[in-house]
Parts: sequence; C-alpha cells; structure tokens
Amino acid sequence: MTRNKKSMIDLRSDTVTRPSEAMRKAMYNAEVGDDVFKEDPTVNKLEQYAAELLGKEAALYVSSGVMGNQICLNVLTNPGDEVICERDAHIFNYESGSPAALSGIQLFPIEGNYGVITPEQVEPIIRPTSAYYMPRTKVIEVENTHNRGGGTIWPIENIVALKNLAKKYNLFYHLDGARIWNASVATGISVKEYASHFDSISCCLSKGLGAPVGSIIAGTKDFIKEAFRVRKAWGGGMRQVGILAAAGLYALQNNIERLKEDHEKAKYLAERINANPNLEIDMKTVQTNILLFHPKTISVDEGLKRCKEKGLLVSVGKIDLIRAITHLDVSFEEVKKAADIIDEVFV
Repeated sequence: MTRNKKSMIDLRSDTVTRPSEAMRKAMYNAEVGDDVFKEDPTVNKLEQYAAELLGKEAALYVSSGVMGNQICLNVLTNPGDEVICERDAHIFNYESGSPAALSGIQLFPIEGNYGVITPEQVEPIIRPTSAYYMPRTKVIEVENTHNRGGGTIWPIENIVALKNLAKKYNLFYHLDGARIWNASVATGISVKEYASHFDSISCCLSKGLGAPVGSIIAGTKDFIKEAFRVRKAWGGGMRQVGILAAAGLYALQNNIERLKEDHEKAKYLAERINANPNLEIDMKTVQTNILLFHPKTISVDEGLKRCKEKGLLVSVGKIDLIRAITHLDVSFEEVKKAADIIDEVFV
C-alpha cells in the first residue's frame, strides 16, 4: 500500500523541515517594521546576531541561498569577470545560470577531490592580468560543506592555502556556506573561524537549522551596503519581513548544536547502506548529513519510485546516485525505518 504524504519519511533534503511550535511562536510574536527603510527591529537583530556569530562587520538577510551567493558574486565582480569554483559547486550546477544572467560573469569549474580543489589546481588557471583579451579572474569560490561531494567538509588548511593564493593574486574569496553550521559542528571549528578567511559568506537558515525561508550574507560594512542595493534591485526588499527573520534568529540561537543528531542519523543510515551488497556508498564522504549511494541492480529512477511506494522519499544526487539527507523533522526511529525500506527495495 502506498503511504499518504503525511506519513512519508522525507529524506529528499534538509529544506523540507517545518517550523517547530517554539519557532512559530517566535514568528507570531515578532516585532516588525519596514525593512527596506531598515526599520524592522527583528531583521536588524538577526543581522547583528549573525554578523557577530560570523565575525564580520555586517550582515544582510536575503530570501534564499541562491540570492545570497549571487548578490555576493555580483558585488565582488564586474561584467566579463571570471569566478573559479569546483565542478560540482552549487553556483555552477543549481543556480539557473545566474552568474551569467544576472552579473555577466562566467565560471571556470575545476574537478576536485570530494568537492575540494587545491592551490596547485587553481594557480595555473588564474588569468594573467596582462592578457586584455581574456576574462579577468576575480573570485575564488568554496562550498563548505559540499553538497554534491556528499556533505564533505573542506579541510581548514586547504581553505587557508587558497586564501593565501587569493591574496597573492589580489582576488576575492567567497564562501558558499549553505551548510557551514554542519561543518562547524562536525569539526569543532567555529563558524567565525571559517568565515574569517573569506571576503564574503552566504549561509542558509532554511536547511538543517529548520527555518522556513531565508539566508544570511556577511562581509564588511561597505560590502553589505552595496549588497543591500543589489538586493533591492533584484526584488529582495521584503518590507515587514521580521515575521520570517524571527524564525532565522530562533534557528541560530537554538538549532546549531542539535545538528550533531543529524550527523549521527546519517552515519547509521550509511552503515546500513554499506552493508547492503546491492548498493555502493563511499564511506569517506559520510561526514555530515548528506548521503550519496549507487544502486547496482536497478536504475536510480526505479529505486526512487519503489522507495516512494513504500513510504520513503529520496532524491537524485547525480546521474547514477541517490541522495538522502537527514534533518530535524526525521526521528532516529524513522531513519531506521528508512534503512529497512532501502533494504526491501534494493534486493
């Protein structure tokens, strides 16, 4: 029997979470004003709290991770510039061609190792400033944790090495930190330490932290001043948005440390998957809350279909990989049930 939607175990993404009762109460009680006039006290409080948490001069609340990344890239570049990133980066694969469409810039993707690229790979492709006929290299971009890498964490020494390379060539350094909270909880390295190495950072509130919408970008005061202008130009002025910002503030204050539970759930599920001879999973990638695994006996599409029939929602990770992401709205018992369903499907 096919389960109804309410009873489905949803591991498609950590974006499917719903606000808790406590978060809803914070939203209901939020004091609001006109944020385009910078008069929404809850948004102002969120931005100040986030800036302090990230160790930056200022922060800006935006509607999504894509908007956050694209505003940052827009502010850091001019039309005709180039951004170096990893081949599986979110900005290259999942942001609708926005670098070209919105900012007139192009991306130079490099194939990394578990989503990580090195200075030795990057330095040879930095365009010479004397080559007027080439695009201008302007930004090096890092994604931590790395979605298509399987939730992998960038080693801090690699981050620092690329920062030094960026300084050497007078380039900007941007962090897509959509799940930087997961990296911090898994390593014990503070988000402030991670962010300190970058000129700009974008980080999501609506993934593992459980807020219904929104991201934060952070940098210098001058950077955020220009980012505020770009946000307005792109239709991101959301007026009395403190109702939503209250959820983001609650998420930052209450839901970061609990990400450890999601990592534990993912590790359990990965071990069950690894024990199934009809599935392949690279256990080196099992570092946070994202799992990518390959079915040997049936196609990915068929696997998704059969899982759904039994009450489990998973998604496509890459062409030949299934993705499962643990999050706060799925209990450990449901993760165990998900493992049972996977064993039933992939036999």
